[in-house]
This record gives sequence, structure tokens and C-alpha cells, in this order.
Amino acid sequence: LDFKRCWLKFCLRTSLCLVAMSSAAPNQAQEAVLVQCTEQITSETVKGHDFNKGADLGAVLESYARVGFQAMHYGQAVKEIEKMLSWSLAEDPVAPDEDEEYQTKEQREKVRTKIWLAYTSNLISSGVRESIRFLAQHGLVQVLVSTAGGVEEDFIKCLAPTNLGDFALDGATLRRKGWNRIGNLLVSNDNYVKFEEWLGAILDKMHDEQEEEMAKAAAAKEPWQPWTPCRFIHRLGKEINNEESVYYWAWKNNIPVYCPALTDGSIGDMLYFHSYKRPGFVLDLVGDIRGVNDQAIRARKSGVIILGGGVVKHHTMNANLMRNGADFCVYVNVAGEFDGSDSGARPDEAVSWGKIKVDATPVKIYSEATLVFPLLVAQTFAKRYHEGTSYAQLREKLGPLQFDKSLTAAEQEQARKRLYNPEAKA
Repeated sequence: LDFKRCWLKFCLRTSLCLVAMSSAAPNQAQEAVLVQCTEQITSETVKGHDFNKGADLGAVLESYARVGFQAMHYGQAVKEIEKMLSWSLAEDPVAPDEDEEYQTKEQREKVRTKIWLAYTSNLISSGVRESIRFLAQHGLVQVLVSTAGGVEEDFIKCLAPTNLGDFALDGATLRRKGWNRIGNLLVSNDNYVKFEEWLGAILDKMHDEQEEEMAKAAAAKEPWQPWTPCRFIHRLGKEINNEESVYYWAWKNNIPVYCPALTDGSIGDMLYFHSYKRPGFVLDLVGDIRGVNDQAIRARKSGVIILGGGVVKHHTMNANLMRNGADFCVYVNVAGEFDGSDSGARPDEAVSWGKIKVDATPVKIYSEATLVFPLLVAQTFAKRYHEGTSYAQLREKLGPLQFDKSLTAAEQEQARKRLYNPEAKA
């Protein structure tokens, strides 16, 4: 009996002890989990769209800036493009050594950001082509950079349609049918036959013109000016004579189109076959590299929008290196930086090369461009166009806009100071 009483007392005391121990968490755990804040977070709070207030798409997109993740990057990209479109030289102080012509507000308001749009070929194959065409049609961008596919697919669509398909369609089956798959799009081989028939006749005409120009130059004992890919693309835009074409409007509005890999596609195939049929046709890449770099050097402010990666991204950013970097920059792609490729490189890597200015606020949206770019156009370029405040309407109000203007000696010195001393005033 005494043993039982002692045992019960022991169990009771042990239980009370365990209850006491469990009533308070260990101090070490509390300190680790509940770290005291030393200062308050002052950035904007996270908040999405309240659909109780309606389903207006514009309001939804405006809310993206506070949603977080890539939606927040989207909102930052809208802001960056707005900065491109709103800037004029009138915002900057007049330099002490400024030319008299540019000392008036009226003249300074005409000097605007030169906007570059670079895109990979798949985006012309997709319905993003119509967004790009809108920008070229109304002269809302000043330089285009693309690939061979980004050029030829535009003309092919003027001759025959591209159709919707599926990512999972069997390649061997499609091959036997003569259908080519671009992601979840389909292009018939017949489309390329039509393109080659159209281009073949034009190549002969252009070759005739080159020989005539060379003969005239030789007779005058003057150097012949070779054709560049840019001039070649403008000529095709003129020949297609179709308002659905991006490059019809590029030719019409004298927007240069740079394509450093012009031979990497059906156009290259046609040039290859033409070289056997009739050797001697010339396209001068050196002329275009000089042209694209000069576009950057002469720009007073440079803003770039790059959809995708590869050659179009590097070609555009390398041109902007010639001016110590773009002032504004938006990337849209899904590539990561971890393989060291330029396609996936974040804007900060371009800053290290001098391709984006050190005091710029560039944005990268990690997204597939067909999801994002039409929305960006809707909230910026198209919104301004329909409100009457785009470059198109500014031309009507102010007269021809100016995108090329050199820095004065004083401004160049100030830019050098800002590069190495972030505290230097603009």
C-alpha cells in the first residue's frame, strides 16, 4: 500500500512538472522565430484588384504594380515605357554651351526618345505581329531589329495564312502532310512555295538594278554604294504593297529594319539558290552595322524594348554600348541567366558592359511575350494614340519630331561625372 502511494505521488509530481514545462515555449525558439523588427517597411503594400468594383481590364492591369511577382514587373515595365514616351529635351536644363536653336522650350519639346523594338521570328508568326504592325504603321517606334524569320514570316502571311495547331502534334505525321509546326501554330509548305515564287522575281529585278548602279558608278569613276539588308527589307516592304505588313509600314514611314542574320531562313535559301542561278548579287553587312550603331550614337535618349533573346537582343544592346548605354530598357523573355547566355542575362549584366546606363531603371518581365506585349502596347502606345498624345499626334502638333541630337561638351562632362560619381547632379 505504501509503495502504491509513493508511486502515485511520483507520477502526479512528474505530470505537474511536464505541464509546467509545456506552458511556456523555450526562450531560444521564441527569440529565433519572433525576431524584433528594428525598422518599419515603408514600401507599398501588396494589393490586388477588387472585382466587387467591376471587371474593367484597364483597372485590373493598373493593379498589377502592387500584386507582386511578375505582375509587379509588368507594372514596372509600363512605367518604364511611359518614361520613354513622355521624355523630351524640355525636361532637361539648358546647358551653358547649348546651341541657340535648342534654347527655346518649343524646340526642345520636339527632341524625343528614340525607341527600339527588337523581336524574334516566332512573334511575327504569332498574332503579336499585329501589335508590331500598329507601332510601325503610326511611326511610334524608330528602329526595328529582327531575324530572317521575323522578316519573311510577315511577307508570307500577306500571301497565305498561318493556322492554329497544338504543341503535341506528331512531327512525322506533319512532315508527311507538308505542314510545318511553330510551337502550336501550323504553316503549310505551300506558303513557302508562294513566298519563293514572289521573292524570286523580285531578286531578279533587284539584281538588274544593282548591275545598272554599278555600271553608272564605274562610268562616273565613283565608288558604288552596295545594298544593305536594311535597304533590301525596305524594298520588299514596298513590293508587298499590303497594309497588313509590318515592313510595308516600315518602308512607308522610313523606319530602318536591321536583320544581322538575314540569311538564316527562307530568304537565305532563296539567296543561296539565286547565287547559283546568277552570281553577283551583293548585300553589305558592314553598311548595316555602321547604320545600327550610328542610330544609337546619334540618339539623344535611347529606349529599348526587346521581346525574346538571341541575336536581336545582343545586336540591339551592343549598338547601345556605342553611346554608353540605353536610357530606358524593358526585356520580355523566359530565359534564365544560369547558363551564362546573353538571352537570359538580366539588365544588370548589360549595365556592367555599358549597354544600359548606370542610373537607368531597366525592367525584365519573365514571361512569354504573346501574353504580355499586347497588354503593354494597350496600356502605353495604343492608349496614348487613342487619347491623342502619342508621337503620331505630337508630330501634328509640334511638327517633325527629332530623335538625334548630340550632347554638348558640358553635358558630356557631366555624364562622365555621373558614371563614376553617383552623387553628381544631372
